[in-house]
Amino acid sequence: MIRRQVTKLGVATGMLVAIGCGEAVRAPAGRASNQPSRALAPEPATGESAAEIAAGRMLDRTFDDLKFDIEPGDWFERTMLTEPIEKMLGERIRIRGYILPTARKRLRQFVLVRDNQECCFGPGAALYDCILVDMQPGALADFSVRPVTVEGELTIDEFLGPDGMHLAIYHLDGEQVY
Repeated sequence: MIRRQVTKLGVATGMLVAIGCGEAVRAPAGRASNQPSRALAPEPATGESAAEIAAGRMLDRTFDDLKFDIEPGDWFERTMLTEPIEKMLGERIRIRGYILPTARKRLRQFVLVRDNQECCFGPGAALYDCILVDMQPGALADFSVRPVTVEGELTIDEFLGPDGMHLAIYHLDGEQVY
C-alpha cells in the first residue's frame, strides 16, 4: 500500500485539494452523493472467471464497482473495501468518467471522476467517486469535457490532504484514454 501526503502540489494534486474527493466523509446529511450518474452508469459488470482474469483480459468496470460502505465522518481503512474490490486491485480495467477540469490540454496526470459536477458529485464527492490517473511513460491524455474511457492497472494509493484526511484512494496506471 502506498500512502502519499500532500506536500508539493502537482496539477492533479491541486485539483484534489481544491475539490476534495474524499470530503464526502464530512458531507452534510441528506446529500445525494451515492446516486449513480445517469449518463455513465451502466449495470455493474458481472464477475469474470479466474481464467479470464489470469489471461490478462481488460475488465470493464464502472464507478459503482468501486463503492464501499463508509459513514460520514469515518476515516478510511483498507478493511472497508469489499472482496470484489480487492480482487480488482492489480488488474487491468477499463472505466468511463470525466477528467476533472484543468487549464492544460495534454495531461500526464489527472483526476478521473464519476460525474461532470453538474449534479451531485462536485466538491465533497464520495471517496470512491474519483481515481488518480498517472499515464504511463510516453502516454498522454487529451482533456475533454465529454466522458472518456481510461484503461490501466487499478491499485490503491492512499492520498492524504494536509489535515490527514483521505482525498483519494484509487489509482490507475493509465495506458490509454479515449
